[in-house]
Amino acid sequence: MRVGVAEFVRRVTVRNRLPLDYSVASLRVVDRITDGLRGAGPEQGSVAPELFWLGAYAGEVFVRRAGAEWVDFDRAQRELFGQPVGVRMPDGRVWNPIGKVAKRFAVGPEESVRQMYFLLHGRVPLKGAR
Repeated sequence: MRVGVAEFVRRVTVRNRLPLDYSVASLRVVDRITDGLRGAGPEQGSVAPELFWLGAYAGEVFVRRAGAEWVDFDRAQRELFGQPVGVRMPDGRVWNPIGKVAKRFAVGPEESVRQMYFLLHGRVPLKGAR
């Protein structure tokens, strides 16, 4: 996932001056980009790749800033979350940031990857976390 996320960040920041710097603060940017896509009125299917990579970016922030690790979901988790991958926190709980971005697109601002970060149980404070 790391390589894919890095390529996504490179691609979207080449055209725009988006502060996607893997900081916790940048999760607000993910929420705002998702809102912009939602406000443009496209069907979710037409922006599904962007939503996936925005969620993967959020997951990478969880990895870098909260001590999470990427995991492939098992069959039951894939059915539950509707995604192939997620993150596992040091306490063993799994989270679905990709699905959270898709949910924000579908539902609106009451869903937030930034808020999700602050709800993560078992966050490990890492040096340099912003």
